Amino acid sequence: MCIDFEVAQAEVSRRGLLRIGGGLAVGASATGLSAPSYAQAAVSAGHRHDPRVVLLGVAGGPPPEIGRAGISSALVIGDRVYVIDCGRGAVTQYAQARLKFKNLRGIFVTHLHADHVIDFYDFAALPGFGVNDSNDGILAPTATQPAIPVFGPGRAGGLPPADDPSLPTIAPDMPTPGIADLFRLQTEAFAYSTNLFMRRAGIPDPRTLFDIHEIDNPVAAGADWTNRAPDMDPFVIFDDGFVKVSAVLVPHGPVFPSYAYRFDSEEGSVVFSGDTAASQNVVRLAQGADMLVHEVIDFKFYVDFLGLDPSLLQHLLRSHTDVFELGPLAEQAGVERLVLNHLVPADPRLMSDHTWRKNARKGYSGRVIVGDDLMSVPMRKRRRTVIG
Repeated sequence: MCIDFEVAQAEVSRRGLLRIGGGLAVGASATGLSAPSYAQAAVSAGHRHDPRVVLLGVAGGPPPEIGRAGISSALVIGDRVYVIDCGRGAVTQYAQARLKFKNLRGIFVTHLHADHVIDFYDFAALPGFGVNDSNDGILAPTATQPAIPVFGPGRAGGLPPADDPSLPTIAPDMPTPGIADLFRLQTEAFAYSTNLFMRRAGIPDPRTLFDIHEIDNPVAAGADWTNRAPDMDPFVIFDDGFVKVSAVLVPHGPVFPSYAYRFDSEEGSVVFSGDTAASQNVVRLAQGADMLVHEVIDFKFYVDFLGLDPSLLQHLLRSHTDVFELGPLAEQAGVERLVLNHLVPADPRLMSDHTWRKNARKGYSGRVIVGDDLMSVPMRKRRRTVIG
């Protein structure tokens, strides 16, 4: 392992905080496989119609990680595809995985940090041209093929106070937009390009492609931006007859709302944690699931190599799940397999798969899988607990 200790031991500034999510500028990242090889590996892992989770990108944090895409996953059930989060490169990774855009049946956004939604609008703006072949692309809705449902957070309703009172507030009239605002504003921002392409290339009107749903939190939970993830039972947000999706609020520092999702189908059940500190809400959501895809951070790495300020460390502890907390959490939930995702650090030279796996297995009797870009993890049909 080669580490630039001058960088690793540098004082953590505000810019340094942003670097914590990914490679931390401690050396260029390398994955060892080219994108075509990854795509081939994803396809060869099983028949294309086998039920599976495809990890489109596994890097945690806003900074671009060389060699690894931003956070995004796809659940494939037959010829239906459901995307969870749309991080950097999600549209390209979707194509690399040989998934058909015409088979996209839903997008589920866990929260509105940029590294989870930066490619969201690209699903509306780009695949209308057709990607993998001339017969592929996101098409205008029809009577038999309605608009693609999108579920995600609504407006937060408030901002926490700034540590520096001189900091400006972007868009003070609407400083906490929700997923519907995001889509509307991005559509307006790209109006010139879209108007030209609609007139010359015949792409569909992107406003017709998505059916946006801002999730209504259960009133009884009493959640708001000051009480972001109270104890709660899972609640159903979507059921198309093929998959039923349940949600819970999760604690992700100052972010509200922030969700974890569970997908139940005849083929099995899988839970995506989103970004969260260790949470009993996730344990309730994941009870008896076949697979838990959970974010992970190694705090010891950052303490040992960066000497984080205690206040910054506390912020991270309130926002993410340490690898040593993950095994007991998965054991308590009774899940069959634990898939590590949203890896921090994301550079495999800084944290090997062996180390991730060894640390996550402590306190857990199931199988641990360390996620990688375009990895395909098959679903397993077994007797299970279905929520709702």
